[in-house]
Amino acid sequence: MKLSSYAAALTAATLLVPLTGAAEAAAQTTHGKALSKALPSVNMEAVVKAAQIDPRRPDNKLTPGAKASVLLVERALRDRHLLDKKWVDGYFGTTTVTAFAKYQKSLGYKGLQANGLPGKTSLVKLGAGRFTVTHVIGPGARVHVGKFVINTRTRTMLNEAQRLLGRKLVLDQGSYNPGGDPTSAGTHDGGGVIDVNVKGMSSATRITVTRALRRVGFAAWVRNPNQGNWPWHIHAAAINDTDLSSQAQHQIGDYYLGQNGLANRGPDDGPKVTIHTWEEYKR
Repeated sequence: MKLSSYAAALTAATLLVPLTGAAEAAAQTTHGKALSKALPSVNMEAVVKAAQIDPRRPDNKLTPGAKASVLLVERALRDRHLLDKKWVDGYFGTTTVTAFAKYQKSLGYKGLQANGLPGKTSLVKLGAGRFTVTHVIGPGARVHVGKFVINTRTRTMLNEAQRLLGRKLVLDQGSYNPGGDPTSAGTHDGGGVIDVNVKGMSSATRITVTRALRRVGFAAWVRNPNQGNWPWHIHAAAINDTDLSSQAQHQIGDYYLGQNGLANRGPDDGPKVTIHTWEEYKR
């Protein structure tokens, strides 16, 4: 239908009126959503998992489900001149971990915040204008369990293991304890790592407890005095805790590769379970 000359003029004038207030905000929101939808996404859970496993692999096999996300991270690091292009391969090995740690330090982070595991803030900043971040994970605030410090994610995992077992577990050591126990070789320096007291537990009960901890997302083993200068206990490290020390990261990588988490990298001597992160267990 043709517009009359008056109607056409009125329509043209209306289109020339600038957007103001709510209309302008709505337009900007729509534009922002369109841009966000156009960007690829990085699965943070998958990237963090790969950053623990890949550096411990004896080969170049990729962590399942992580390649696309790792490539996006590596390309962003390359473009910041932190990673040589030959390492942009979807494999989050030692070189990529080191490059990500350099990026974290360039943001002013130190210590655990520059451990090479992608945290939410650093990953989002790296991806600005390049990718969005999905499946976001984080350790949460530090809290006390008895006299020991752990983080809220670890506490939630521990609580679920206790629910499965129908019993309370007592800790021998918590997290964020740098130098607190030299026999721990730095595994407790960061977050996500606990030692469980096994006093009064039978051999079968120790295994049952270890299985429950594994089910909810810990890499867990029964430790005995023949393995090191320590008493009987259960050592557990929370998979995908982004506050993990480098030593604990290595233990988790070894766990995925069927090893015992000790310096000798012997075969895993714990109960067999399907390996899950805490987030995978909840799903």
